[in-house]
Amino acid sequence: MADAFDLDEYELTMQASLDALKRDLSGLRTGRASTHLLDPIQVMVYGSKMPLNQVATVSVPEPRTISVQVWDKSNVAAVEKAIRESSLGLNPVIDGQLLRLPIPSLTAERRQELVKVAHKYAENSKISVRNVRRDGMDLLKKLEKNGDISEDEHRAQSANVQELTDKYVKEVDNMVAGKEKEIQTV
Repeated sequence: MADAFDLDEYELTMQASLDALKRDLSGLRTGRASTHLLDPIQVMVYGSKMPLNQVATVSVPEPRTISVQVWDKSNVAAVEKAIRESSLGLNPVIDGQLLRLPIPSLTAERRQELVKVAHKYAENSKISVRNVRRDGMDLLKKLEKNGDISEDEHRAQSANVQELTDKYVKEVDNMVAGKEKEIQTV
């Protein structure tokens, strides 16, 4: 029954947290238009929140402009509201069912705001990784209490879980440091 604890399963979950952080960070703008910029935006339509790319087509017709073609005319106001309320600092210009998002150049103040948002994403990712660690540690305690694993194996596996956690927390720190440098230098 000692095989009930699978370290690879916990590593996959931690990797998923890291992948989510990559997606979130790719959505932070660095002065250039990108369709990924709008990936984190959720729109309240049809009584539930949906990703923007499920209610509209997002494209980049020019290097400093993003266009959002909303499929259903009744959703234009909801899409505009979601974009305005996002932490991206974009102001949509509505033209029928098309929203144009001019990408302003980054001011020093806006760069600092974006760095704060990046750090917020990183902290959420670290919390997620630590929650996976906690789940693993709880399972190990339970297995030891039930007599399924020895105290020594519990200690060894706990060290493995902690090592894995440290590895992913360091990767999160490295990713956010890279993004911060990118934001500050563009």
